[in-house]
Amino acid sequence: MKNILVAVDLEASSHHLINSAAEQAEKSGAKVWVLHIAAPEPDFIGNEVGPQYVRDNLAEDIKTEHKLIRQYADELITKGIIAEALLIQGPTVKMILEEIEKLQIDLLIIGHRPHSFLFKLLLGENHTALVNKSKVPVLVVPLF
Repeated sequence: MKNILVAVDLEASSHHLINSAAEQAEKSGAKVWVLHIAAPEPDFIGNEVGPQYVRDNLAEDIKTEHKLIRQYADELITKGIIAEALLIQGPTVKMILEEIEKLQIDLLIIGHRPHSFLFKLLLGENHTALVNKSKVPVLVVPLF
């Protein structure tokens, strides 16, 4: 195994995912890619890109999110693991699958939290879609 992709959502429980990635990387000597998928750019009606404050807020959010995933990567680096932080925007499942292909990932690590029926109905379940569509093994870590 040469490349591990760990998808984090920047919740406090993401440390469980980072620890799982560290365990796998220490066993195999793999590089760990810490990935966060940021919300896609908001769509605006018409030809205008929207108010400046919306773009400013989005830019600030992305800057903060990148800083957090960089901290996760640094945490791995201090353990002697080669790691890089990636932040990309777009639809979660699609972007993760593209990164798996692009980075030649050997193992995907994702988290799973139980959700209500209404949540699943409205937003779906990314972890189920990833398990079904991934061409590489997926380690699903329960998060509570």
